Amino acid sequence: MQDPMYVRTTYATGDPARIDAALDGLRSEAPGLLQAQAGFRRFGLFADRDLGKILIGSWWDSDHARAAGDRQLGDRRRALLAPFAATVATEEWEAVSYTPAPQLGPGAGMRMGRLEFDPSEAEHFADTFVGVGRPKLEAIDGLVGATLFMNAEAGCALVGTLFRDRTAMAASRAAQAAVRGESLKVTKVRLVAMEEYELVAMARPDA
Repeated sequence: MQDPMYVRTTYATGDPARIDAALDGLRSEAPGLLQAQAGFRRFGLFADRDLGKILIGSWWDSDHARAAGDRQLGDRRRALLAPFAATVATEEWEAVSYTPAPQLGPGAGMRMGRLEFDPSEAEHFADTFVGVGRPKLEAIDGLVGATLFMNAEAGCALVGTLFRDRTAMAASRAAQAAVRGESLKVTKVRLVAMEEYELVAMARPDA
């Protein structure tokens, strides 16, 4: 089993006409600020420019590091989002199964599914993703990373998949739907939403 990573996601929506300025500020400042924090492991900045959505993910090696990072950087994150964001929602997750080091650059694609389940099903769902879902996802042409983010106590999860570019992401829809259907048939898990984004920036320590 992989060691879990501790992840914070921030989901912001606002006026599409203002999104580029917010993305520019986050892309220029966030990697350096995060890399200076103990326990930082990954950063991803994603956007849907047409609808006016930003998704930010930061990965940490412990819950303590995640909390400390928020204390240090939360105010600056909110300030960078403020000129754009009409709504902001922050959530915390464990990345329980993930592709170790996907290599991507700007212009790549990301698909995110939100799922719900009874908390008693969390272990079975995670085992199914590890044994069936992730290996089959990683075999899809153009798919370079897959992660299960889970809040077991709350009975909710995200499955994020990364693609080398947005053309590959579009071409993968049928194949990923088949894997999704196969996995959910053997679990008591409900897919409640699915979204697609472009990758704006990604960073790791000292990258």
